[in-house]
Amino acid sequence: MTIQWVAVATFLYAEIGLILLFCLPFIPPQRWQKIFSFNVWGKIATFWNKAFLTIIILLIVLFLDAVREVRKYASIHTIDKSSTSKLGAYEHTQMKLFRSQRNLYISGFSLFFWLVLRRLVTLITQLAKELSNKEMLKSQAENTNKAAKRFMEENEKLKRILKTTDEEHTLETENKKLVEDQEKLKAELKKTLDALFKAQSDVMTMKTQSERLSKEYDRLLKEHSELQNRLERDNKKGL
Repeated sequence: MTIQWVAVATFLYAEIGLILLFCLPFIPPQRWQKIFSFNVWGKIATFWNKAFLTIIILLIVLFLDAVREVRKYASIHTIDKSSTSKLGAYEHTQMKLFRSQRNLYISGFSLFFWLVLRRLVTLITQLAKELSNKEMLKSQAENTNKAAKRFMEENEKLKRILKTTDEEHTLETENKKLVEDQEKLKAELKKTLDALFKAQSDVMTMKTQSERLSKEYDRLLKEHSELQNRLERDNKKGL
């Protein structure tokens, strides 16, 4: 295996390791959000998009080169198979075909996992933000609820005072104002609860997307394993 394909294979293993690490259930999205918020990521953020596109272009070029090699040696393999005079040349061609197919799988899965890794990081970041917003909205709802209870208690006190004082008109005006404040607080509480329910719905959607992505990743790993096993069986049969 040449140096470039060793580098691509190492890159593929690193991608698989990162995806498995991101999918670990005992590491919450908020922890990943804190890691992504380090200053070092902010310094390299300006170069991230360029590096991402550059790696995609390199992987596409290597993938197309592997496709070309597979088609090249597949046609030679068909020609040599009909001729039994050059058995050594046939085995050499078959070996090159196997290497080309291996390089095709390596570059193809590297490209695919690179895109999956970018999407997975985006989903984890969005999920962490939604969870943070949910906690903030929940805290606001609790504070609003406490304020509403406090105003209701004060309202009850004013009602008792109205029964024992002659300044009925003044207290009645204050009571109306207090009722209006209470209605405003109820409206604010309703808005906050609506926002909280919406945030919970968004979090459930993000969790569903993450589960689908994890299932798709497991399915791709299974297909990759089956393809490798099939390739090894074909190689043994050819030998």
